[in-house]
Amino acid sequence: MTDSVPGAAFWDRIGWTPSTEQQQQLLALQGELRRWNQRVNLTRLLEGEDYWINQVFDSLWPLQPELKQPEQQRTAIDVGTGGGFPGLAVAIALPKTHVTLLDSVGRKTAAVEAMAESIGLKDRIRVITDRIETAGHKPDLRASFDLAMARAVAAAPVVAEYLVPLLKSNGEALLYRGQWEQADTTQLQRALKPLKAQLSSKDMCQLPGDRGVRNLLRLRLVNRCPDAYPRAVGIPTRQPLGQ
Repeated sequence: MTDSVPGAAFWDRIGWTPSTEQQQQLLALQGELRRWNQRVNLTRLLEGEDYWINQVFDSLWPLQPELKQPEQQRTAIDVGTGGGFPGLAVAIALPKTHVTLLDSVGRKTAAVEAMAESIGLKDRIRVITDRIETAGHKPDLRASFDLAMARAVAAAPVVAEYLVPLLKSNGEALLYRGQWEQADTTQLQRALKPLKAQLSSKDMCQLPGDRGVRNLLRLRLVNRCPDAYPRAVGIPTRQPLGQ
């Protein structure tokens, strides 16, 4: 894979085919990442398969149910967006979804906001610079999203505490994980009890090009998340729920 868009077999693995406009947006995003990465350390996954597999494919394969209904209106948030993934890829693939990108590092959020505007996503992207422990208590974010997602942010119980308070009553949290064992499931389920949430599904995918195994965990509310969560900055990582 070079700078050209991958062929049909690549997209068949996701069960989705990008339009010509979406292909151009994904290529434009790669160009913007290259440009901004010279100024801000966003990612090393910029070229060829690093970009198409580890960024684009890895961002989108967990959303196969949503990709079957791309015209459905949704609100989504990407917590700890870093260089803009999975959030920007999701915004490109789901043209009726409004995506909030949140990160605590202002240099990164400034770059991501500029990239989103450059590739034509300004009207559907909101970028916030904040800690999730603080943002999760703000009225315009709490209990506001159909989808809340995080990739490579922290241990699963910690990410659950970040994401669950952001969900609408029928929303889902998407935890992007690498290797996953039964012991991890047991620990996560313990952490979900005080959050009033449950593990609704787990899916596994082998990335193309033998680039490793990925797991997706979907979480749903069973009742209203208590106001105590997320706890104050630093506490979720020092004292994970379910320990």
